[in-house]
Amino acid sequence: MPTQVCIIGGGPSGMLLAQLLKTAGHDVVVLERQSRAYVLARIRAGVLEQGTVDMLRKAGVASRLDREGYVHGGTLLAAKNQQFRIDFDDLISKNVTVYGQTEVTKDLYDACGDLVIHGVANVDLADLHSKAPVVSYQLDGTVHHIKCDFVIGCDGYHGVSRRAIPSDVLTEYERVYPFGWLGVLSETPPVSQELIYANHSRGFALCSMRNEALSRYYIQSPVDDPLDKWTDDAFWDELRRRLPQEAAENLITGPSIEKSIAPLRSFVAEPMRWGALFLVGDAAHIVPPTGAKGLNLAVSDVHYLFEGLIQHYAGDDTGLDRYSEKALTRVWSAIRFSWWFTTTMHSFPGQSEFDQKIQESELALLAGSRSAQTNFAENYVGRPF
Repeated sequence: MPTQVCIIGGGPSGMLLAQLLKTAGHDVVVLERQSRAYVLARIRAGVLEQGTVDMLRKAGVASRLDREGYVHGGTLLAAKNQQFRIDFDDLISKNVTVYGQTEVTKDLYDACGDLVIHGVANVDLADLHSKAPVVSYQLDGTVHHIKCDFVIGCDGYHGVSRRAIPSDVLTEYERVYPFGWLGVLSETPPVSQELIYANHSRGFALCSMRNEALSRYYIQSPVDDPLDKWTDDAFWDELRRRLPQEAAENLITGPSIEKSIAPLRSFVAEPMRWGALFLVGDAAHIVPPTGAKGLNLAVSDVHYLFEGLIQHYAGDDTGLDRYSEKALTRVWSAIRFSWWFTTTMHSFPGQSEFDQKIQESELALLAGSRSAQTNFAENYVGRPF
């Protein structure tokens, strides 16, 4: 089966690139290990930078986003039972949009789901330094081969794409954080119309939302905590302790409809290109969810790669040759911000009262300094692509 571009991974980054290439008239095949139902059931964050919204509009899949997304002109930070607001609109005249990643993926599947081959196994990449790389996979017991111009690895941290790069070429950087996020999804009104990030000596907490009747809440917890330890009552009680009093008193609770603990890590793989193979999103980098950079970084990768592919088919390889360099510049900027935000807001094992006071002082500086708030807003809303 010949095609121009073979994308491995049918998550939002792979599907966005597929949709952009499809609308530009290029041949694309997407390989996905899981079923469509499985992919669309994944629960992920949903804070979209303006650049991500613009890319979804460019791909022609933003009509529901524009109708149903919640534009947030700021966010709330809290410490010592006090909260303050970072006003994005006033500081930088930009904002973010709350719209679940699950919804983004659904919109993309509605647009170009016909490009996806689901249920593939034993994916293998060959001849990546030739002009005709080959992707092999097994489906229903039969081995298939795809000859293509380029292979795009959008298959996440555990996928096959990054492992196809020789170890003497690939450099990996990683920091694993000694805690996780216990997340609860509940059919309750959100406690705030904007996100609340709370620093507390007992641990971090975050109040988020999906819509007016669906809330997403998180508390810092040991990553290996058994979920049955965290009954709904235990979760809500601990969340209240960590929130400012005003938010705690207004919190409406209810049964959880999803509950899970996610580990936190910072990870970067360099380079993001090897021959005809290009890495995108979690295949190349992972950020802690603090600051909601994961999906947005993947979309910026898609932006650089799509522009490079369009240039290539017009006879210019400059964009593809610079893809890894340009993408990694933005990746490391987001890694730094997420690392800073994570270390400022969370309680680390063995943390002393001195360490807690330093975190509180850092947040007090942010609360009282317009220049510090501007820097925060620029990073949170997202640097330009």
